[in-house]
Amino acid sequence: MRDPYSILGVRRDAGSDEIKAAWRSKAKTSHPDQNRDDPNATQRFAEIGQAYDLLKDKEKRSRYDQRLSQMEAMKREQTIMQQREEARAAAERARQAKANAERIMADLAKIEAERAKAEKAAEALNAKVESARAKAKAAEAQAETAAKAQSSAQNPNSQQNNTTTSGPADAAPADPAAAASANGAEHVDASADNKAQTDAPLNARSDSGKKPDDSAAADSAPGGIFALPVIGLISSLVRRIRKPAPVLEKAPDIMAEATIAIDDLLRQNTISLHLSDGRDIRLPLEPGHTDGTIVRLEGKGLKIPGMLTGDVLASLRVMRTGACTVDGYDIHTVLKLPLEDAVLGCDTTIEGPSGPVQVSIPAWSGSDQSIRLENQGLPISENERGALVVDIRITLAETPNEKLRDLMKVMKHGLFL
Repeated sequence: MRDPYSILGVRRDAGSDEIKAAWRSKAKTSHPDQNRDDPNATQRFAEIGQAYDLLKDKEKRSRYDQRLSQMEAMKREQTIMQQREEARAAAERARQAKANAERIMADLAKIEAERAKAEKAAEALNAKVESARAKAKAAEAQAETAAKAQSSAQNPNSQQNNTTTSGPADAAPADPAAAASANGAEHVDASADNKAQTDAPLNARSDSGKKPDDSAAADSAPGGIFALPVIGLISSLVRRIRKPAPVLEKAPDIMAEATIAIDDLLRQNTISLHLSDGRDIRLPLEPGHTDGTIVRLEGKGLKIPGMLTGDVLASLRVMRTGACTVDGYDIHTVLKLPLEDAVLGCDTTIEGPSGPVQVSIPAWSGSDQSIRLENQGLPISENERGALVVDIRITLAETPNEKLRDLMKVMKHGLFL
């Protein structure tokens, strides 16, 4: 039920006369007979009656005001906790952002250092390549000079050989020793020529072999040396970014109190619950709910950025309906009996929470006795319910009964003739 003060439209410090006047005015304008076209008139009229029943009783009103003060104190505490949690979450987000920025800057500085190191290695490798090329050019120049020298040394021998062989074939040298010397010189020249022809291709092959390998190393080495460290650094950075997210904390729960009627529990209605943050949520009543039950509504509480949504803890308070009260899952009602019915016993009808109920009163029933009607109370489960407990109270008639008085005198003092 909503706040009874707001239902009757009175202040919290209103007196009993003001509350009674407000109830009469509200009941008159909201009576179902005056609002036959309004399907909610009966419910509204009952709500007004429940509010007045609560506020007209000083003890009930005092207990309600105490609970209301406690709820307001809890709301203020929850607001302070919420503000603290929001401040803590903001500080935590700022700290994480600062740490991420510092980590990224450190990674970038490391990448720049690796890049500078790779550039220096590439420059050193280029210097080595240029030196190898200079050496190759010098060796090539030396080989060309040696080839020219050998060619110039070979031409006079060829002319001498041509002159010697151009004479008559049958002419013999005048001196055998000179002939031998000439043959020896010709043999030596031929050997030198063969050696020069053999060495020249080797030098050419060695020079041509150095140049392509060194140039290929010079073309491929700088890019490969720089690419491998950078790829490794990027992969490391990606692995750091993909770390599992930390487990989020849960926001504080909201405490609320729901004042309901016995009929709401019997019919398992869905009631409206007003929260401290101004929201209204729906609370379905189920079997097993009774006075004092705390119902948890998961995911209906506070929503704080960076935290899991909290829950709502609703404490159920069952109002007294007429003569009916709730004790656990049992519904208690009071039956007032005249003395003669309590002594002799009778069959009577009482007004239960769901309508009239037939009750059989055994003879000689006292005020300390109760009649228990099973499966007439609150639902415990789908197939089980509490009991309707009828508490007997013996009463006397408003006007004195002379016959009963004489009988009591006889029973007390004896029969006097």
